[in-house]
Amino acid sequence: MITGITVKLHVHQKTGEDEFGAPVYTDSVVDVDNVLVSPVSSVDNINNTSLYGKTATYQLAIPKGDTHKWEDTTVEFFGDTWHTFGFEYSGIDENIPGPWNAKVQVERHG
Repeated sequence: MITGITVKLHVHQKTGEDEFGAPVYTDSVVDVDNVLVSPVSSVDNINNTSLYGKTATYQLAIPKGDTHKWEDTTVEFFGDTWHTFGFEYSGIDENIPGPWNAKVQVERHG
């Protein structure tokens, strides 16, 4: 049976406004279990470089039911820090077998 790993997702959440009306954010780190991590193909890398100017290293498959924001955020796994880019794309839960229904790509951060 295929199982994913636990990744640390950095959550950037608006918690209020300052005295000038500018948003105030709080950052936290949450563990997300059962995330699949797979290498990106060379063809996908060529497309990503053309579209985004970035080189993806891995693609993450996100578990069904996860409600976190995965676009333009930091994740940690394999002892390194990564940054997601592009759009999170997903399918219809009932039409996709297995426990994952969304994907996002990451590049090495730092």
